[in-house]
Amino acid sequence: MILGVSRGLLIFNAVVIILLLVWFAVWGIQTLRRKRYATVLDSIDFHAGMRKAQVIDLRQENEFRAGHILGARNLPYIYLRQQYNELRPDLPVYMYDQGMAISTQAAAFLGKHGYHKLYILKGGYQDWDGKTKKSKY
Repeated sequence: MILGVSRGLLIFNAVVIILLLVWFAVWGIQTLRRKRYATVLDSIDFHAGMRKAQVIDLRQENEFRAGHILGARNLPYIYLRQQYNELRPDLPVYMYDQGMAISTQAAAFLGKHGYHKLYILKGGYQDWDGKTKKSKY
């Protein structure tokens, strides 16, 4: 019986280690993709440069209505993939989502389609401390 418990514990530990390795691999790949295609800006630098940029909120419309950065345009990532040509490639694109995962995917997509001035808000909307706007409805 003790051997059975040890074998079960060994399998459990192996599964946990494999899951941790996969998580670290995904995290590392996301970090490398973000560094390859975009520059991550803190909220101070993001705010300083957004006047001369296209500010894109990649979250869904209901999240955008609940609150967004003042001056941002809502273009959820699923629509960005179809409507990216509406963005000007000669102007910087400042983008954010709730965290940074979707922004990283969007930066990789836009980078592969000829956009080079890509910036992501560090920590996403949840870490934004500047002016926001909320919909009345």
